[in-house]
Amino acid sequence: MLSRKTYFIREHVGLFKLSDTYDILDPETHEQLGIAKEKPGTFVHIFRFLMEKRHLPTKIFVYEGSDFEDPSKLLFSIQRGFTFLRSKVDICDANGVVLGWLKNKLFSIGGAFYVYDSSGNEVAFVQGNWVGWTFKFLDRDQNEIGTITKKWAGVGKEMFTSADNYIIALNDEPSPAKAILMLAAGLAVDIIYKEK
Repeated sequence: MLSRKTYFIREHVGLFKLSDTYDILDPETHEQLGIAKEKPGTFVHIFRFLMEKRHLPTKIFVYEGSDFEDPSKLLFSIQRGFTFLRSKVDICDANGVVLGWLKNKLFSIGGAFYVYDSSGNEVAFVQGNWVGWTFKFLDRDQNEIGTITKKWAGVGKEMFTSADNYIIALNDEPSPAKAILMLAAGLAVDIIYKEK
């Protein structure tokens, strides 16, 4: 799964859901490559009735295949603590070792954040546009190295749910370590900017 250039992310639809699940699919065949399951914890579920979700801690676990109950299929996790203005999101391997992190820019139109590896080197800058759901991965020289674009899900789903479909596309085939960081960054767009 981590040797790919493109991923189709499909958020599960649910009324009054307190945690999210995302299918990670092949964009052409819609074959399931993986699944991302949010597991924020009991107290956080309770606080979600009182506060905006994007300010509360969360954990998303990404598994290869469709079985999120099998710990041997865990590839990585995305973890964020309480946040007010700026979010730091850790990306950890299956053993909890930090592989990198995301740090959002304090003020930006459309949303923006940096992607760092475990040594603190900037891997990419993710820049959104002011009209909504288009993001670019940029390298340190501001060259585009990938995109995150929303896919139309139909009138019913778009109007009555917060579930999103989007494509994460990288220009070059990444190493598995870089694929984890970029896939985590694509999923984090929902966590940091779009979820209410």
